[in-house]
Amino acid sequence: MRFTIYQDSRRGGRANNEDRTTYCYSRDALLMVIADGMGGHHHGEIAAQIAVQTLADSFQHEARPALSDPFRFLQQGMTNAHYAILDYTEHHRLRDTPRTTCVACVVQDNVAYWAHSGDSRLFLMRGGKVISRTRDHSRIQFLIDEGLLSEAQAAWHPDRNKIYSCLGSPNSPEIEFSRKTPLNQGDILLLCTDGLWGEVSGEHMAIALKGANLVQAMPLLLEQAEAKGGAQGDNLSVVVVRWEDAFVEAASSIISTQTMSRDEVETRIDQFGREPTHRSDLTEDEIEKAIAEIRAAIDKFNPKRPGQ
Repeated sequence: MRFTIYQDSRRGGRANNEDRTTYCYSRDALLMVIADGMGGHHHGEIAAQIAVQTLADSFQHEARPALSDPFRFLQQGMTNAHYAILDYTEHHRLRDTPRTTCVACVVQDNVAYWAHSGDSRLFLMRGGKVISRTRDHSRIQFLIDEGLLSEAQAAWHPDRNKIYSCLGSPNSPEIEFSRKTPLNQGDILLLCTDGLWGEVSGEHMAIALKGANLVQAMPLLLEQAEAKGGAQGDNLSVVVVRWEDAFVEAASSIISTQTMSRDEVETRIDQFGREPTHRSDLTEDEIEKAIAEIRAAIDKFNPKRPGQ
């Protein structure tokens, strides 16, 4: 596999960042995940951390070097994250469950597989155009689908942040899956939270990224979204990859997995409470306690294989 990847998360106008992102890759498979936490007193960021860390842990255990069934992996990983969040809620006797959206994508054998719950989005871009994107699990999307609301009206609708499916809700999440989607050289997969797509359209991003250096172009799009969101702007996060399945001129931003061993997995995941962009007023002791509790919740529903 050869690909260029970029990952970033920003607070926007919020006091804390409740978004979480990760990507992992083995010799033959790539995983990308975005989660947008919801809930007061830091519980939203914990729900999001559980979601991305559950999927990352599963990938590290199962991608040896490829996943046997990417759709099953996505379904099981998101379901396990959902129950881990519920377990955390019960353990802490919370009055309401912390919740998170989640969108995750696996690329293997030049084929993309993705799944989502909520309104964090995946865009597939080709030749400067959006050729596919996830459908939001939101009241607004339902009104658009029924022809009762236009995209322009949706941007200012008072219910634009209301979603009907997520991980951590008392109700079982609706997890929607893509089709197996073959990738062409130069295709772009962009996963992001609503803090980005709500301010800068997928179509605009596709044009801006066509033929561009992702590492240079994507920060400019994030800055545009931050500026449009202003003082009340939401957290905004992205993981974006350009797929390179043929020879390209060597560059430091391009990752090649050809020399990786069968059992080697590389992971880029932010550690809870340690990232500058995830500013929090938790104390060091509270952060350490949260890290331990997140790990305990994940391990209960994401057991390691024998010998690990």
